[in-house]
Amino acid sequence: MLRKLRNLGSLLSSFTEKWVPDAWVICLMLTAFAILLCIFGADASLEETILAWGDGVWSLLGLAMQFTIAMVAAHACVSSKPIHKLFTKLASIPNPDKPIHALLLAGFFSLITGYLNWALCLVSCALFTPFILKNNPKVDVRVLICAAYLGLGTVWHGGLSGSAPLILATPDNPLLLGSGEEGGIVDRLYPVTETLYNPFNLAFIFIIGLTGIIVTCLLHPEKNVKTLTKEQIEKILPAPPSNEIKSETPAEKINYFRGWIALAVILLAYPLGHSIITNGFGTSWTINAYNITFLVLALLLHGNAPSFLTACRKGVDSAWGIIVQFPFYAGIFGLLQNTDLGDWLSNLFSSIATTTTYPWIVYAYSGLMNLFVPSAGSKWMIEAPFLIPAAEKLDVSVVTTLLAYSYGDSTSNLIQPFFAIPILAVTRLKFGDVVGYTFIVACACFLICSIAMFVIPTQW
Repeated sequence: MLRKLRNLGSLLSSFTEKWVPDAWVICLMLTAFAILLCIFGADASLEETILAWGDGVWSLLGLAMQFTIAMVAAHACVSSKPIHKLFTKLASIPNPDKPIHALLLAGFFSLITGYLNWALCLVSCALFTPFILKNNPKVDVRVLICAAYLGLGTVWHGGLSGSAPLILATPDNPLLLGSGEEGGIVDRLYPVTETLYNPFNLAFIFIIGLTGIIVTCLLHPEKNVKTLTKEQIEKILPAPPSNEIKSETPAEKINYFRGWIALAVILLAYPLGHSIITNGFGTSWTINAYNITFLVLALLLHGNAPSFLTACRKGVDSAWGIIVQFPFYAGIFGLLQNTDLGDWLSNLFSSIATTTTYPWIVYAYSGLMNLFVPSAGSKWMIEAPFLIPAAEKLDVSVVTTLLAYSYGDSTSNLIQPFFAIPILAVTRLKFGDVVGYTFIVACACFLICSIAMFVIPTQW
């Protein structure tokens, strides 16, 4: 059975690598499909549809900037000297003669970082994997990558950086009625105490994370283990950050003055701390608070402005997809908000579901769409305008709908090549090498999640 699932995963990988185009092209394909739905489903004219798209194209710039900073700040944290030392020490913990120990380290590291920050997980797991390989030469590199990928495929969207929950918790978000954007669909904010710290969510991410770890460890082969040579590992091992501090000219002395770091940390951290003390963590933990936290960590870890800014500059390379794609997803958001497309889709979903089946339908639909739109924040913005109204018609709460969406978005990450790019680039493997293993984990997670969607409360 395991061999058949691995073969199916490999076939899926071969199909996606051959037939699935670039994510930006997929965005345009979805745009064309949404335009057709506007015209033939929502009875909008071609001119009305194009103008509605144009009215929405710049409506998510604030959100795009927030997610861009999240990626840049995470990269800056991971590329600091203290983290390089931490990776070296952590990688020496497993017994090199027992590959399962290496899988457990990579898996739990991925789950913890995934819970804390999706971008941190994406970058840190890619950079941490070569350290593990260096100290554990007997571990199968394909299964190790699967373990390092678990955070994004299981717990991340139910964790502290979950895009959809943070959007609904952030003041003046585009989905909020009265936010300044037309067509808001929720009448209040949903603090993370109702979503991310919901008892059901906390229990769910514990179970799904444990499932991922157990299944991955069971997959490590006894024979035909694929490993990297010592020379190959040395080539992919990240070099430690430079210790060199230039202070030859007055400008360099000014640049390296640590007071600038202290000033930035105080200006960023004090208002956030004041808000948490005054208003409580649940109300204060928004996308902005999340970004402030990791910017402060990055500043403290680097200790001087040149090192911090260099790391941020490199981090922009990993965020370019967000920058380029968000305006086009915002155009689809405009179609949903400025035409009757959202109402039409809402009626369609409510007609094919019941109160009991709706959470599973949202879960499965979210997972399927994630294969084509690998951006949880932008995808939520184009799906929430019809998923939430449909839920209300079926007497399903916003929280239940949001959690179902979040879990579906996580599961299909395990078979989505987009987020595997960083770790594959570091290890110099192809997605087809590992998807046979990640597919089996995805199947196990799908089974657990499907059961969860039929026991999740429809009202809170």
